[in-house]
Amino acid sequence: MEWRDEGIVLSARPHGETSVVLELFTRRYGRHLGLVHGGRSRKMRPVVQAGNHVDAAWKARISENLGHYSVELREGLAAKVMDDPGALAAMSSMVSLSRLLAERDPHPNLFEVTLFVLSFLKEGDVWPALVARWELALLDELGFGLDLTSCAATGKTEDLIYVSPKSGRAVSAEAGEAYKERLLRLPDFLRTRGPASVSPQDVRTGLELTGHFLSARVLAARGLDLPDARNRLMRYLAQVPVDAAPRF
Repeated sequence: MEWRDEGIVLSARPHGETSVVLELFTRRYGRHLGLVHGGRSRKMRPVVQAGNHVDAAWKARISENLGHYSVELREGLAAKVMDDPGALAAMSSMVSLSRLLAERDPHPNLFEVTLFVLSFLKEGDVWPALVARWELALLDELGFGLDLTSCAATGKTEDLIYVSPKSGRAVSAEAGEAYKERLLRLPDFLRTRGPASVSPQDVRTGLELTGHFLSARVLAARGLDLPDARNRLMRYLAQVPVDAAPRF
């Protein structure tokens, strides 16, 4: 049993004296583990850094086995953000949350989106909004997508500025006025696909929205909290000046 694919490194756990158990998010085979002999060597350590884009070949006697990886670096994305605390926190958060995907369950569309966002982490005026959109896509792939197309109460598609924390459906300004203290805010950039001006507050509001549903619908059932890397990302974004305006 063997295959070849490209993947994003999610983790590399030490195994024995010289090897690592490598966890990849692959395009065709989803989140997949395998043993890398010599993965702790000086040559391989830079390759198996979380966030890197790699080419991988996996081989096992039967498909149920852990199997073995041979990997080659395609792009060292991790090294590009090591000196940027915000981008590094974003990469670490995305990598940690990607581990919520079921093992060996393909998510080719999310793989493409993940690789796209990771490639923009050096663009400080772009990546914050992209990460919020990525979390929205992750929720959808996990089976807990939000319905932001029309108002849950009236069916209207205009002036949607809230989200019900229970149903995950959008609510219009008019329908939500009497309950606004109990509703989550919906920034416009999470509803639209085209270019839009996105403020730092919009990004924080968007990540508070996705963070709520990740916690309530995904992590709580597993007895987990949001990853530390995700919390570091929020602390970093809280320090961004209000007059700085990321755009996407």
